[in-house]
Order: sequence, then C-alpha cells, then structure tokens
Amino acid sequence: MASIAEKIQKFLDEMAIDVVEERVVEYVIREVHSGRKLSEALHDPYVKNRLSEERLAKVLENPEVFVALEQQIAESFKTREFGLLD
Repeated sequence: MASIAEKIQKFLDEMAIDVVEERVVEYVIREVHSGRKLSEALHDPYVKNRLSEERLAKVLENPEVFVALEQQIAESFKTREFGLLD
C-alpha cells in the first residue's frame, strides 16, 4: 500500500506533467497560428524533449489544437495556398 508521501508525490508528478502538456499545447497552437504546419511544430525539439509519444497523442486530442488546425485549413482555402509545392 502506498504511503501518504508516495500518494502526494504521485499527485505532484501528475500536476507537473499536466503543466508541461498545457505549455506544449500553447506552443503548438502559437506555431500553427503563425503559419507553420502542425507536423513541423510537432517535430520541434521543444515538443520532442518534453513529451513521450503517448503524451503527444494526448496533446493532439486537445480541442484547442483542433480549432487552430481548422483555422489553418480555412485560411489555406481562402488563400489557395495548400503547401503542396514545398
């Protein structure tokens, strides 16, 4: 059975991970809004050094990331720049 100290430590560790995920979400959204492709932002060292593949999948499920991506897609249709010639 886990001691109280272990339970507190686990709780604090989970909170720290949540903060890191939140910061990565903010970073990814900011990068997408600045015109970068989502795939580029996800491969940045900032993201790779902070999250495992499992945690990254959780970030991609964040509704705010979906909204940023939808806005980028809508802008691509307005400008007709789909990035196919990169």
